[in-house]
Amino acid sequence: MGFTEKQEGLVKESWEVLKQDIPHFSLRFFSLILEIAPGAKNMFSFLRESEEIPQNNPKLKAHAVKVFKMTCESAIQLREKGEVVVADTTLKYLGTVHVKSGVEDPHFEVVKEALVRTIEEAIGEEKWNEEMKNAWGEAYDQLAEAIKDEMKNHHDETA
Repeated sequence: MGFTEKQEGLVKESWEVLKQDIPHFSLRFFSLILEIAPGAKNMFSFLRESEEIPQNNPKLKAHAVKVFKMTCESAIQLREKGEVVVADTTLKYLGTVHVKSGVEDPHFEVVKEALVRTIEEAIGEEKWNEEMKNAWGEAYDQLAEAIKDEMKNHHDETA
C-alpha cells in the first residue's frame, strides 16, 4: 500500500507540535525509555555517569532531536521515494554506534514505544488517533530497519 499522503501529513503536523518545546519532549522521551527499560541508561554515553536524567543535558536533547527528526524525515522519504534513504556515511555511523552500544532488536521496540507515547502526550487526546500512531510507527519501523541492516553489515565486516 505504501506510505500515504495523509500519513505523511499526520507526521509533519505532529512534528510541528514537538518542535515547539524540544527540551521538554526530549526529556519526556528519555524518561519514558528509562521507565520502560531502566537498564537502557548504560547504553547512552551521556547518561551513564549521572544518577538522574539531567534537566539541561545538551547531549540528551540533541540525541532526542535526531531521533524525532530522522523519524519525521523517514516519513517524508517513504512518501516521496517509497523507502527510507539515509546518506551512506550517516547510516554506516548509526550502524557502528548502535553495535558498539550493544543495541539489539528489542531496544528498537522500547524506543518506538517511548517515541509514540511522547508524541501522543505532545499533541493531546483530541488530535491523537490510531492513524497518527500508525503513521509514526511505520516511519520509525522503516528507519529502524535501515539501521538494523547497517548493524548487520558492520557485524559482517568485523567478523
